[in-house]
Amino acid sequence: MTSEPKNSGTGINTNLVWMAVGVGAAIGVAVVLNRRKRNGWYTATRRVADKTNDLAVVSKDMLERIKVIYDETRKVVDEATELWSQGRKLVGV
Repeated sequence: MTSEPKNSGTGINTNLVWMAVGVGAAIGVAVVLNRRKRNGWYTATRRVADKTNDLAVVSKDMLERIKVIYDETRKVVDEATELWSQGRKLVGV
Protein backbone atom coordinates (compact mmCIF):
# COMPACT_ATOMS: atom_id res chain seq x y z
CA MET A 1 0.00 0.00 0.00
CA THR A 2 1.78 3.01 -1.21
CA SER A 3 -0.06 6.19 -0.62
CA GLU A 4 0.19 8.97 -3.11
CA PRO A 5 -0.26 12.55 -1.99
CA LYS A 6 -3.76 13.81 -2.58
CA ASN A 7 -2.49 17.06 -4.05
CA SER A 8 -0.09 15.80 -6.61
CA GLY A 9 1.72 19.05 -7.26
CA THR A 10 -1.28 21.38 -7.13
CA GLY A 11 -0.83 22.20 -3.42
CA ILE A 12 2.46 23.93 -4.06
CA ASN A 13 1.01 26.00 -6.89
CA THR A 14 -1.95 27.02 -4.74
CA ASN A 15 0.36 28.16 -1.94
CA LEU A 16 2.45 30.17 -4.38
CA VAL A 17 -0.67 31.86 -5.74
CA TRP A 18 -1.83 32.81 -2.24
CA MET A 19 1.63 34.12 -1.36
CA ALA A 20 1.66 36.22 -4.53
CA VAL A 21 -1.80 37.60 -3.73
CA GLY A 22 -0.66 38.50 -0.21
CA VAL A 23 2.52 40.22 -1.41
CA GLY A 24 0.60 42.09 -4.09
CA ALA A 25 -2.01 43.27 -1.58
CA ALA A 26 0.72 44.43 0.81
CA ILE A 27 2.46 46.39 -1.94
CA GLY A 28 -0.85 47.93 -3.02
CA VAL A 29 -1.69 49.05 0.52
CA ALA A 30 1.81 50.50 0.95
CA VAL A 31 1.51 52.49 -2.29
CA VAL A 32 -1.93 53.83 -1.35
CA LEU A 33 -0.79 54.85 2.12
CA ASN A 34 2.32 56.49 0.76
CA ARG A 35 0.44 58.54 -1.87
CA ARG A 36 -2.55 59.59 0.20
CA LYS A 37 -3.18 63.26 0.60
CA ARG A 38 -2.15 64.63 3.97
CA ASN A 39 -4.92 66.45 5.78
CA GLY A 40 -4.51 69.70 7.69
CA TRP A 41 -4.45 68.02 11.09
CA TYR A 42 -1.55 65.78 10.03
CA THR A 43 0.51 68.68 8.71
CA ALA A 44 -0.21 70.80 11.79
CA THR A 45 0.89 68.07 14.17
CA ARG A 46 4.01 67.50 12.06
CA ARG A 47 4.89 71.20 12.26
CA VAL A 48 4.40 71.24 16.02
CA ALA A 49 6.47 68.08 16.43
CA ASP A 50 9.26 69.52 14.29
CA LYS A 51 9.40 72.70 16.37
CA THR A 52 8.99 71.22 19.84
CA ASN A 53 12.21 72.75 21.14
CA ASP A 54 11.24 76.21 19.91
CA LEU A 55 7.80 75.78 21.43
CA ALA A 56 9.31 74.86 24.80
CA VAL A 57 11.60 77.90 24.84
CA VAL A 58 8.81 80.28 23.84
CA SER A 59 6.45 78.76 26.42
CA LYS A 60 9.04 79.18 29.16
CA ASP A 61 9.56 82.84 28.22
CA MET A 62 5.82 83.43 28.22
CA LEU A 63 5.41 81.86 31.65
CA GLU A 64 8.22 84.01 33.05
CA ARG A 65 6.56 87.14 31.66
CA ILE A 66 3.19 86.09 33.07
CA LYS A 67 4.82 85.57 36.47
CA VAL A 68 6.27 89.11 36.37
CA ILE A 69 2.89 90.54 35.39
CA TYR A 70 1.20 88.59 38.20
CA ASP A 71 3.73 89.81 40.79
CA GLU A 72 3.37 93.42 39.68
CA THR A 73 -0.42 93.13 39.73
CA ARG A 74 -0.31 91.82 43.30
CA LYS A 75 1.81 94.81 44.32
CA VAL A 76 -0.71 97.20 42.76
CA VAL A 77 -3.60 95.44 44.50
CA ASP A 78 -1.79 95.57 47.86
CA GLU A 79 -1.11 99.30 47.44
CA ALA A 80 -4.73 99.92 46.41
CA THR A 81 -5.91 98.06 49.52
CA GLU A 82 -3.67 100.22 51.71
CA LEU A 83 -4.93 103.40 50.07
CA TRP A 84 -8.52 102.26 50.50
CA SER A 85 -7.92 101.60 54.19
CA GLN A 86 -6.29 105.02 54.66
CA GLY A 87 -9.16 106.70 52.81
CA ARG A 88 -11.70 105.01 55.07
CA LYS A 89 -9.78 106.13 58.14
CA LEU A 90 -9.74 109.72 56.88
CA VAL A 91 -13.47 109.71 56.26
CA GLY A 92 -14.08 108.14 59.66
CA VAL A 93 -15.78 104.95 58.58
